[in-house]
Amino acid sequence: MGAVLFVSLLAAAAVLALLWGARALWARLTGRPVAPWTMRMDPRSGWSTVYRSTARWTAQAPAAQRGGDLSGVHDITDVVPREIR
Repeated sequence: MGAVLFVSLLAAAAVLALLWGARALWARLTGRPVAPWTMRMDPRSGWSTVYRSTARWTAQAPAAQRGGDLSGVHDITDVVPREIR
């Protein structure tokens, strides 16, 4: 099982190397520079997504959950107060 896994990974790497070489050869034949294969990712974009989603959810929260107006809190009738021990 390990040998099959190793051979399959080796074959996948060989196919990628073949594609990369063909791409470099084509770029050389056409006279264009070879642009590297890069993963375009900005780590700051993840943080800004989290902060934007947090701001969206907290902006729509009721005022009572954010510590705002609690004037109607004395009108609650379905709770039985208990003695503090």
